[in-house]
Amino acid sequence: MAKLIYSAIMSLDGYIADEHGNFDWAAPDEEVHAFVNDLERPIGTYLYGRRMYDVMRYWETAPTDASQPPVVRDYARIWQAADKIVYSKALATASTTRTRIEKDFDTEAVRRMKATAPGDLSIGGAHLAAQAIRAGLVDEIHLFVVPIVVGGGTRGLPDHARVKLQLLEERRFAAGVVHLHYQTRG
Repeated sequence: MAKLIYSAIMSLDGYIADEHGNFDWAAPDEEVHAFVNDLERPIGTYLYGRRMYDVMRYWETAPTDASQPPVVRDYARIWQAADKIVYSKALATASTTRTRIEKDFDTEAVRRMKATAPGDLSIGGAHLAAQAIRAGLVDEIHLFVVPIVVGGGTRGLPDHARVKLQLLEERRFAAGVVHLHYQTRG
């Protein structure tokens, strides 16, 4: 069975974007980006909320010429090769290839996807991930904690959800970012 994985780059105080919606402080350096690429490589399908899709669709046409760092070119190829499902009531059509739109997040459909998918699934967007976490669908959580306190904004993990986690691994990067890899437990 495929795993559903939630990954987020967040501030030390738990936000993925500040109170103005900015997340420029979360841009990974080359070391972290290469690590993220290796985590994303086996993902067969990305599940996105509309706002996360709006951010990520950049990778459909991201410059991949020699002027770009190898980690950027690599991530663009990884992203373009994966399927995407976008959950949105407002979006009628997708602007990227290998993408389909679903109006509603159907937890049973995601369970069926996990049971039949040939590769792991990734869920992106804090609000969509919160629904999946509350429904017990998320198998693993990867948090990249950036050494910054932003004081408010969009929380990376859901309020009012109690989930037991088992730490599988941790890694500290040169710039002070810490990766925490958890498995959900019952």
